[in-house]
Amino acid sequence: MSPRDGDGHERLPGGAASPVHLLLRLGLPRDPLATRHLGTFLVVTALTVLVTRALLAASGYPQLGGGGLHVAHVLWGGLLMALAFVLLLSFLGPVLRPLGAIVGGVGFGLFVDEVGKFVTADNDYFYEPTAAIIYATVVALGLVAEALHGRRPRDPRESLAGAVDEAVAGVVGGFTGPARARAEARLAEAGDVPGTAETRALLRSVVDDHDELPDVVEAVSRGAVRALHLLVRARFVPWLAVVLLVATAAVSVTRGLLAWGDLGGLWWVAAGAVVSGLVGAAFAVVGLVQVRRDAVEGYRWFRRAVLVSLLVTQFFLFRLSAWDASWGLLVDLFVLGVVSAELEVLRRNREQSGHDGGAATAA
Repeated sequence: MSPRDGDGHERLPGGAASPVHLLLRLGLPRDPLATRHLGTFLVVTALTVLVTRALLAASGYPQLGGGGLHVAHVLWGGLLMALAFVLLLSFLGPVLRPLGAIVGGVGFGLFVDEVGKFVTADNDYFYEPTAAIIYATVVALGLVAEALHGRRPRDPRESLAGAVDEAVAGVVGGFTGPARARAEARLAEAGDVPGTAETRALLRSVVDDHDELPDVVEAVSRGAVRALHLLVRARFVPWLAVVLLVATAAVSVTRGLLAWGDLGGLWWVAAGAVVSGLVGAAFAVVGLVQVRRDAVEGYRWFRRAVLVSLLVTQFFLFRLSAWDASWGLLVDLFVLGVVSAELEVLRRNREQSGHDGGAATAA
């Protein structure tokens, strides 16, 4: 272990003290790809719920079993979650995590889809607030993932651990091109923390081998990012984002106003849909004004508008109209993808411009 001073700080080469986060002191480095895996899990969960509801409605809600027995799909969900745990707990390295995220997401989706049966005295699968409960659960898990992985920069030791994790699969099966590139990128991020030189030697000793389990998640995400990057080059994208955001906000406000008098003590649901819808629309309009002066700031406002809709408005709308909310959710996710892709392009261009300007000044 690396030496530490009396305050629990690790001594790096040269004698500098670097604070060690509690999770690292407990031996819990974060997976560099955790955000992608958790996002896959949550997206698959939501898609599973939507597909399950659609298939059950189309087939007339059949029951599997007989003689007084009913094999609910919550049981299949539990089996799939158990299978995901078995896979993830049985093998070292990162190779099976994408598959585990998919299998676990399908299982959790089947499980949470039947939450209405477990919060009502009469086991009511069609309990009205079920959609809002499911959506709130998915959003809450997303916020937990953001709290774990989005608020604290990656420590160099975590990057080193990520490189070693990639090497775990490489030492027994060899490195594919992408796997080697990921491992070397993690190692570059690690800098000069203790163990870097040894890890670099380990990576160099791993042979090339192109046999690997196909990563469906990686293939889909690459295709989506490529398509989004092509789309965001169009000049109409800011107007498209605003139109879609304002349209979904208008649906939320209209639904809220129409249902206000029929909700009785739940008037706050309608109020929440109206207020959050108006706030999201206002953010979108501000973004359209800002994008002409500062494109990055304008798209940040678009992103705020989408997040208000995703995290707040859709929750209330699922309580009022699950069908409208489902379409609104798909629109929000599309706009979020477009906005995120454009922000990435703009930031990259700004960084490149600053780098070129600095080089010209130095010359």
